[in-house]
Amino acid sequence: MAKDYYKILGVEKSATAEEIKKAFRKKAHLHHPDKGNGNADKFKEANEAYQVLGNAEKKKQYDRFGSNFDGAQGYGNAQGFNWSDFSNQSGFNSGGFKTSFDMGDLGDIFGDLFGGQARGRTRTASGSDIRAAITITLEEAVFGVQKSFDLDKQIVCGKCQGSGAEPGSKIEQCKVCNGSGQVNRTQNTFFGSFRTAAVCEACGGEGRKPEKACGNCRGRGIVKGSERLKVKIPAGIADGETIKVSGKGEAGLKGTGSGDLYITIKVLPHQSFRRQGDDLQTAKRIKFTTASLGGKVEVETLDGKVSLKIPAGTPSGRRFIVKNQGSNRLSGRGRGDLIVEVKVEVPADLSKKQKKLLEELSQEGL
Repeated sequence: MAKDYYKILGVEKSATAEEIKKAFRKKAHLHHPDKGNGNADKFKEANEAYQVLGNAEKKKQYDRFGSNFDGAQGYGNAQGFNWSDFSNQSGFNSGGFKTSFDMGDLGDIFGDLFGGQARGRTRTASGSDIRAAITITLEEAVFGVQKSFDLDKQIVCGKCQGSGAEPGSKIEQCKVCNGSGQVNRTQNTFFGSFRTAAVCEACGGEGRKPEKACGNCRGRGIVKGSERLKVKIPAGIADGETIKVSGKGEAGLKGTGSGDLYITIKVLPHQSFRRQGDDLQTAKRIKFTTASLGGKVEVETLDGKVSLKIPAGTPSGRRFIVKNQGSNRLSGRGRGDLIVEVKVEVPADLSKKQKKLLEELSQEGL
């Protein structure tokens, strides 16, 4: 019985070339033989279908002749997979690339088979970055501060100084890879036998290893420890901003570079001030008589007390600006302002004399 290639790939007869290609890639990845739930027969069947439907001329013949079509011979039939035909169909020949098979598909499939491209000698990875948080007060955020703290992380081994070798032991050429940093392996697949290159596990791709590994760090060059750090918090930093401290992250294996430290700043709420940008906001309660007749009041700032003039007839909620009494700017260019909102106090408990005076004022139309 003739196979229904459209059904195998799960597409309609009206599917475009791009839709057919996407369907094939999905099936190929789903049934890949190297996967735990892969199915080699279904994989080859999907490839057979794509070799026909992915080729405009063969698709035309298949649509026309159906069960009499014989254009898929050699592609995953009962006699096995024909590499020569597959490579020619795929454009993988000396005559150049053909358009019947997308080399991106071939690369994806081979990548799954062999775990990615073969790699040569690689450097041991540098240390990882670390993220931490520091809590500071509003005053410290406005004026800047230096903070000291202990950070638990991977540090350079003190015994071998990060080399990974026992003191007095030599660093010698890796005997497994003979200093190349890679080893060759042969893998049998349904395509046939393939020789691939992989990073040497014995030396991590470095080509050299200690004659005797350090007993303290077991040849890694790093151990778990704690480091005392001093970090300068710049004046004007805001809540949620991050400081980068280069080279203070996790130490790298066998003397490679350390990662970076990223510190997120958390600013504690203040009892009297609220920050908005580079400005500070506060409230000042004033007496009814001061608001009516005017006068001067003392206002608290982060630098100390300043005198604020209240004009006569000031309503509750009016805002006054005290220049250059806000936060330092992170750029270092001056300071923001202090915005003072006045709240007029209305006395609750009045003496007889105060009530009489207010009654007299009321009679005067106030």
